[in-house]
Formats: sequence, structure tokens, C-alpha cells
Amino acid sequence: MNTAYLDCFSGVSGDMLLGALLDAGLPEAYLREVLAALPLHGFNLAVARKTVQGFAATQATVECNSHDHHSHEHRHLAEISSLLGKALIPAQIRDKALAVFTRLAEAEAAVHGTTIEQIHFHEVGAVDAIVDIVGVVAGFEYLKINRLICSPLPMARGWVTCAHGDIPLPGPAVCRLLAGVPVYGENIDQELVTPTGAALVRELANDFGPMPPMRLARTGYGAGSMERHDGRPNLLRLLLGQSMVVQEAQQVEVIETHLDDWNPELWPHVSERLMTAGALDVCLIPIQMKKGRPGFLLRVIAEPATRETVTNMVFSETSAIGLRLRREERLTLPREIITVTTPWGDLPAKKINTPTGTVITPEYEACRTLAEAHHLPLQEVYAAVRRHSPPTSS
Repeated sequence: MNTAYLDCFSGVSGDMLLGALLDAGLPEAYLREVLAALPLHGFNLAVARKTVQGFAATQATVECNSHDHHSHEHRHLAEISSLLGKALIPAQIRDKALAVFTRLAEAEAAVHGTTIEQIHFHEVGAVDAIVDIVGVVAGFEYLKINRLICSPLPMARGWVTCAHGDIPLPGPAVCRLLAGVPVYGENIDQELVTPTGAALVRELANDFGPMPPMRLARTGYGAGSMERHDGRPNLLRLLLGQSMVVQEAQQVEVIETHLDDWNPELWPHVSERLMTAGALDVCLIPIQMKKGRPGFLLRVIAEPATRETVTNMVFSETSAIGLRLRREERLTLPREIITVTTPWGDLPAKKINTPTGTVITPEYEACRTLAEAHHLPLQEVYAAVRRHSPPTSS
């Protein structure tokens, strides 16, 4: 699997992402071929090598003809959808680009108290943003990046001027787009994360956090159009490589809450829904809470990518009004699903490689179904699974 890590130490914007992709190996000729298929006029993509604070980088700039009013016209989402629909580009690029614009529309509509159908795109509806979004999506498709992890994003302070006048940083649309994403404050009064950049990483990134285990292949730097007041390089770093399957160490999200006003009769239903939603494990632990009241500690272990789905499930299915979240490393033994032959037919089982040897463990649901079908004690089926070896790989 091709994995990419987006190191946003100086923020992210559409043009920086495009430059980083070009610097990391996206052929300029292919990018120009995709952009030429867009029904747009009055723009030119300028690609140049640039040195920023000693770092060699690529800068991609969309130059619009100032005499062409189409370069700065406002567009509705329906108009952008129609424009992309007419473009002779692969469907997966068109659909993903439209998904980015839809995220932008939803954020802008929420900020301005209107609907996505009524919202006017200003800067993000201009030609340069369309080129950036389509170009970035095409770049990720060309490089066959299956998994993108993005670093926490820096949020600046101060003000920026846009079509609505002066607005505070981080921009309101950026705050909407990055809800649930790890961010941190940066003591600088310049825009570091643009709405276009925020929408792109929110749509394209599979997760946000530290760099995942991978075998590094290439690194690309995309240069931004401004110079930072603090002298730091205004660059975006993109690291490409191949995923490394790490059996021993994995990051998991641990989600906990205390419940003292909830009916535990609902637990079988809730635990099943949590597992279906992507939880790796769940448990409900009796505890003694304040004022001597009995209660429960609900703990869910999930993959980071499923955190939002799982937390929403906890809020909707229990009386929890707050959750504690933390990431932890876990150690797991190598294991695989195998097929074991029993007197009543083949059954799936789990083969676990421990430091002292191989262990075969039955799969509860499969054994229970067989036991009920043959009117057998469940423990007899369990014993048969452990006894009939060696197993065969499924």
C-alpha cells in the first residue's frame, strides 16, 4: 500500500499541496493534460523551482488573466458541479474534486447561516481554486496514494481580508472544516491554513496524527506564496512510501466515560452496535461513584480512523455527556483465521503464535451455531476444535 504523510509544519493551502505533489514525483505534463480538459479559460499554471530558507521546493502558481471576469466570478455549487461534469477527466478525479467543494459549501453555509444551494463561493469558486483542487486530487490518483495521514494543523491568529471584509484567523470556514481534527495555536498573524487547504486534507486524509510506520521512498516540498514574518520556511512537506505492517505495535484510541444514570439492560445492544461501528473491543465495568452511587465505566478501544463514528455511537446510545479520549500503543501477537476439521464439519478458528508455541482458540459464534444445530454441549465443540489439529489455512 502506498502511504503518504503530510507534514503541515507551516500550514496547508491548495497551491502548496500542488507544489508538494509535483516535487514528490507528479509529472508536470500529466497535470497539464488533466487541467487542459477543464472547460476553463484565462489561466496559466506556472511551475518553478524555488529555494526557501535553504530548502529546494516546487512552487505552483495559478496565474489568472485579470481582464477575464470569469477568473473571479462567484459560483454556486451547482455551477461547479456542472463545470466538473463537462470536464473530460476520469470519474474518480471528478467525484473526489466535487466532494471537496461540497465540504467547502457545507462549511460556508454553516458560517453564513444559509444552505449549500444558496451559498456563493468567492475566492474558492475562482479559477485558481478549481485548478488547485482538481490538480491535487489528480496528483493523489496518479501517485496511487492509498492512505494519507496528516499532521496536526497550526492555527494562526490575527485577521485576513476576503470578499466579506476582514475576518479573524483561523477563518470561520476553516474552523468548521477542521472540527474534530487535532490543531494547535501558532503565534503569528498570517493565514497558515486556507479554506481550500482545509477542505482538501479533510476529504483526502484517512487520519490525523503522527507519521505512520512506512518505508520512505520520496519527499516533496511545496512552497507557499507568502513569506512568514517569523522567518520560518513557508513550506509543506509530503513524504511518500510503502506501509509497513507492524504486528507488535499499533496505535489505538481509548474512549472512556462514567455512567451513573443509565439502564445497563441496554448493554448487549450497545456493545453490538459499537463493534459493528468499528470498535476493536468494548467493556462495561461496575464502579462506585461519588455520593456512594453505583455506576459503570464504559471503555471502548477503536482504531483512530473510526473514532468519530464510535464516539457518536456512545453519545447516541448511552446517557454520556462527555468522553475521555487518549491514544495508546498496544502489543499484539501474530494471528490468523484458519479452518479446523471436527466430527460435525469444518469450523473457523484462530491460530495464535505465542512465545511458547502455537495456540488454537475456537471462534465462539461459529461453535455456538454448530452446537445448537447438532444439540451438543458447547464445551464439547470447543474441545473438538482444540483437539483436531494440525489445522489447514483458510
